[in-house]
Amino acid sequence: MMPVRQAIAQERRRTADLLESLTPSQLAVRSLCGDWTVREVAAHLLAAVEAPRGATVSAMVRSGFRLHRANALLAQSLGRLPVEEIAEGLRRNAENDFKPPLVGYPGQLTDLLVHGQDIRRPLGLPHRLPLDSLRIALDFLTTGRPVGFTRRSWLAGLLFAASDLDWTFGAGHLVAGPAEALMMAMTGRRTVLGELDGPGVQVLASRLE
Repeated sequence: MMPVRQAIAQERRRTADLLESLTPSQLAVRSLCGDWTVREVAAHLLAAVEAPRGATVSAMVRSGFRLHRANALLAQSLGRLPVEEIAEGLRRNAENDFKPPLVGYPGQLTDLLVHGQDIRRPLGLPHRLPLDSLRIALDFLTTGRPVGFTRRSWLAGLLFAASDLDWTFGAGHLVAGPAEALMMAMTGRRTVLGELDGPGVQVLASRLE
């Protein structure tokens, strides 16, 4: 199994390569992450490891110290950088050993995996994620401290089972499908629900509305 920090470095480099292959119109496409564009999602991934201190403080103050709003403001700010600079920043920080509080390295990897698909899926550029990395993400979302990633109320009373990985979690109504789709659904991406099967899918869908 690939060490989590090696998986993080791999995803940062893959995202950088992807960014440099996109056209301006593709970078402006709305991602699966709320109202953020593809470019802003990429900027968010860079901001997680390399954001000017002044910009971070300014975003926190302007947001009223609301973390999600501050993240959005920071993503918009760094999103104004040339895409080549965002890509280079991700490569430069591929092996950055910064460990986020609470969520740690598993949360950092999950952020990269989910946001990478937030970028690729609307562009019709599917990317097969490493199963070892997906296992780390699924374990983090279900047994870790996934602050800001998912809600326990979304997952309660459901049995999640990966069809391409020896992994299950929970008890109750079955939600089955590819590990990637499970990860995306657990983080609130309704667009993947059609890739899942079982009586629990409808329950999950109602919770994500």
